Amino acid sequence: MRIIAELPHPEFKISILSMNQKFIVKIEQGGLEQTYKMAEMELTDGVNSVFELLDEEFLSKVASRFTAMRQDWKDSYFRYNY
Repeated sequence: MRIIAELPHPEFKISILSMNQKFIVKIEQGGLEQTYKMAEMELTDGVNSVFELLDEEFLSKVASRFTAMRQDWKDSYFRYNY
């Protein structure tokens, strides 16, 4: 697995990796991570197609998902400790 690109973003760390003829988009925020995989042959313009997929609408949903993930983790931690 090798990192082929990193995209700047004010809220997340976004890395695009390549492994076994797949692109892997890894989006991190603090201790949480979301990962998306797609076959390289499904994309017509290689890694540039990945950049196009990461539009504002998608990244807005990623942010919402991180919020939900964080709340789920806090809820579980609270149940564990109390």
